[in-house]
Amino acid sequence: MSRPSDRRVFARERPGAIQVPGDRKVSAFTPASVIDRWNADAAGVRAVAAGDHVITMFDVIGEDWWTGGGVTAKKVTSQLRAIGERPVEVQINSLGGDMFEGLAIYNVLREHPQPITVKIMGMAASAASIIAMAGDTVQIGAASFLMIHNCWVVAAGNRHEFREVADWMEPFDRAMSDVYAARSGQKQTDIAAWMDAESYMSGSLAIERGFADELLPADQITADDNAQADDRRVNDLRAMELMLVSGGMTRSDARARISKIKGTPGAAPENATPGAGDTEWLGAAAALLKTLRS
Repeated sequence: MSRPSDRRVFARERPGAIQVPGDRKVSAFTPASVIDRWNADAAGVRAVAAGDHVITMFDVIGEDWWTGGGVTAKKVTSQLRAIGERPVEVQINSLGGDMFEGLAIYNVLREHPQPITVKIMGMAASAASIIAMAGDTVQIGAASFLMIHNCWVVAAGNRHEFREVADWMEPFDRAMSDVYAARSGQKQTDIAAWMDAESYMSGSLAIERGFADELLPADQITADDNAQADDRRVNDLRAMELMLVSGGMTRSDARARISKIKGTPGAAPENATPGAGDTEWLGAAAALLKTLRS
């Protein structure tokens, strides 16, 4: 396992920017299984305190159609500009999202001239795990998780097109494993096997394997009941959209179908808690999601 002194060397010898595709006809997703795991283990987990040098990532990676939020490279760049040339703290509790956006955010953070401390509050899964690797110091909660896996997409076409998609995806799996290897010092073959297995690493295991440096004190983490309920509500919509897309719908058609049940996306205020008026569509949404998963 690499030591904190190695972190400083890594900070000085920052890797070059990872190529992010300009052609976005194929998008990377977080699988529904990860959304379910995040709902069970990490929904509503937040930091106890934050300051003017802190960037919070308690959302999906990439723009989120359902809330109008999401963590993007553009937003992170703006926040870094506002912070200026000072040390930065990045607090993460995210199920991931768009892997390409995650790579872009990783690049943006690695370009910051001052030290970056990453704190994994609940979960850093998928694209969020890539972002976590940008920290010169990575702290993780004892009951938190870091999850790594191969790039996951939804695609449609004939066998020739699927072969092309598989070949097209391979360099991005390698790019992710390169980031994990540079941070952890682990062998590429081991990292590739962990990615193949869609591996969840607890706090102690992430430290043992070099993906994190130290445990985050428990008194810096709290669970917000209102945020938990809202996180799970929105995640059910995201999972339902993913199921419909996996079944052959376009994203726009899937969203339109769900919106007929739910109503207008993003209408509720930030951190809102579902009220009595949500009961009918929540029940219909849950029934539809259950049917799709069966």
